[in-house]
Amino acid sequence: MSFLKVSSMRKAIGILLLLLSSLGLLSKEQPNIILVFIDDMGWGDFSCFGNEDAQTPNIDRLANEGIRFEQFYVNSPICSPSRVAISTGQYPQRWKISSYLGHRAQNAERGMAQWLDPEAPMLARALKVSGYATGHFGKWHMGGQRDVSDAPAISEYGFDQSLTNFEGMGPKLLPLTLKPGQDPTKPGRIWHHAERLGEGYQWMQRSKITGWFVDAALSFIKQAQQDEKPFYLNLWPDDVHSPFWPPVDQWGDGKKRTLYLAVLEEMDRQLGRLFQHVQDDPALAKNTLILACSDNGPDPGLGSPGPFRGYKTQLFEGGIRSSLVAWAPSLMKKSSQGKVNRESVFSAIDLVPTLLEICDSPYPKKIQFDGESLPAVLLGKSNSSREKPIFFRRPPDRDRFYGVNDLPDLAVRHGKWKLLCEYDGTAPLLFDLDQDVAEKINLASKEPAIVKRLTDAVVSWHQSMPADNGPSLAGP
Repeated sequence: MSFLKVSSMRKAIGILLLLLSSLGLLSKEQPNIILVFIDDMGWGDFSCFGNEDAQTPNIDRLANEGIRFEQFYVNSPICSPSRVAISTGQYPQRWKISSYLGHRAQNAERGMAQWLDPEAPMLARALKVSGYATGHFGKWHMGGQRDVSDAPAISEYGFDQSLTNFEGMGPKLLPLTLKPGQDPTKPGRIWHHAERLGEGYQWMQRSKITGWFVDAALSFIKQAQQDEKPFYLNLWPDDVHSPFWPPVDQWGDGKKRTLYLAVLEEMDRQLGRLFQHVQDDPALAKNTLILACSDNGPDPGLGSPGPFRGYKTQLFEGGIRSSLVAWAPSLMKKSSQGKVNRESVFSAIDLVPTLLEICDSPYPKKIQFDGESLPAVLLGKSNSSREKPIFFRRPPDRDRFYGVNDLPDLAVRHGKWKLLCEYDGTAPLLFDLDQDVAEKINLASKEPAIVKRLTDAVVSWHQSMPADNGPSLAGP
């Protein structure tokens, strides 16, 4: 074959490869995903989100090299349903999990399932089918807790490896407690009944448990690299969920707020070892997406809801808006790195279809996500928002809490508008969040058309979901 023919053939192949690449038809390296989902942390608790009482330098570094999202929502103001949403891409009410999973009788009283149905469309399972190594390290709380000892193991939801705590089936770390001046050979024990939940447990100081989760995660990552597999990793710490047990040399005055800040900083230090490992490894640094956020708002007087009204268990912004940090320098638009996205309104259910698209991972066509795929938003290429409203329903046992009576039952966010109301659409509260992030000025009487539109939408959504016993547990 002549040189001219070879040259022409190479040109033709080059043009074809460029064309295929532009059409997205060439296989690309699948990115690694690390999801850090923190228990009970407030929107304003990362120092990059305004905390002046504690420092979170390792999270801050991710934010400085990535993107901070200020209008990100979780889909419940309490732990178990929030975890279901971020795992399935669907509203947790579809799976009859609308409050924290507790004892068997408690779950039945509230009209809830005892655990998440393993048939739910798990992000981990879809990624595993696409060749990912999958690992869960940290709090689970989607089944296997208290006296519910017959729940499915975490491995049945698509995870190759797991290590959890007192609210999940399978290998676990259980917390010992130690106060300043206490005999270190005689520590306390909490949640000791969790010994019966699945195979294998190890007792250790609560202040060190996140560090052990990090160690397990690092081992998992190294194994995935050896196996030449991309990985999906949940790292779900519960340090800032009460009770607070920082290292004994960090107790300060021993007040709850002091202890909260101490465990927050210790958590950041431990997570920093994971982040540093990724950042120091060129192969990982160029192809890993790290996401960090909270599962719901904080308890009052402990974490900070930032400028927002409300706390954990409530449908006001402080209960459902979460600080989100996304880090992936090599995958993100360069000009967006270190920026703050104050425009994009989206939620945890959107992360599942978004990550599946980013990872080029198909899912069964029969699955209908409630979330919308927004890869351009997550990677800093767009400031758009999800198109559909975001709906919320209160935990059935939280009609009143923290001294507040008759809390709203339902909520909806669409565009700049936020509406809260009772199950039947009465007692509407309407807020313009562009002008009133603290939800102080009720505009319902001034905007009847908007109230009707949003009320009809949220009541219709509520009625389309499996019912819980919220109406029968409502206060007088």
